[in-house]
Amino acid sequence: MRRSLDLPDALRLLVGGPVALVTTRWRDQTNVMPAIWVAPLSRTPPLLGVAVNPSRHTHDMIRFSEEFALNIPGAELINHTQYFGVVSGRDVSKLDLSKLPTFKATKVQAPLIEGCLAYIECGLEDALRVGDHTLFVGRVVAVQAEREAFEETWLLADEDLKPLHYLGIDRYAVLGTAMQAELRTTEEGAVELGETAEKREQREEEEGRRREEEEREGG
Repeated sequence: MRRSLDLPDALRLLVGGPVALVTTRWRDQTNVMPAIWVAPLSRTPPLLGVAVNPSRHTHDMIRFSEEFALNIPGAELINHTQYFGVVSGRDVSKLDLSKLPTFKATKVQAPLIEGCLAYIECGLEDALRVGDHTLFVGRVVAVQAEREAFEETWLLADEDLKPLHYLGIDRYAVLGTAMQAELRTTEEGAVELGETAEKREQREEEEGRRREEEEREGG
């Protein structure tokens, strides 16, 4: 049974992508903030967008430094991720208090957090005011990922190597099983979206007959 929701719930329905821990550095200060409003914007050049509320300390850190990094954590960092979201970097040094080790990025000054699954370093391409948030457009300048976690797509073979996803409030998840789509076409070129049990049985019988004929001819 469908039910009507409040208009802002549209945003929650679209939530579910990997959490990105946005790290920044400006002069002698560092900061980290979890972001879920992150989206690819362009392939050539590679651009992505991060929406940040002006009230967040990260907002000014990006604006002044004109660069940032995205650290994509796994489930092991779920509690750290929640902590980074509820404490302001204006009040404390979150990275120092978290005791998480960091390492030097390859292209930007923002630190990278050890133990994450992937890292994206960005220079600031543009900043657009969109409603009550600023959309920071980042030009990707460097990308790293754990080999066992990502190879063209997230592999999802190991529970510890699945990216952490945010559902809302204090709830998170990881992806389950990877599936591969299979499209077939008819002789006329039309797309067949999946097979019925009857068609599958017919196909398997035909494949079996072909194998038998090939074996007889080969014998």
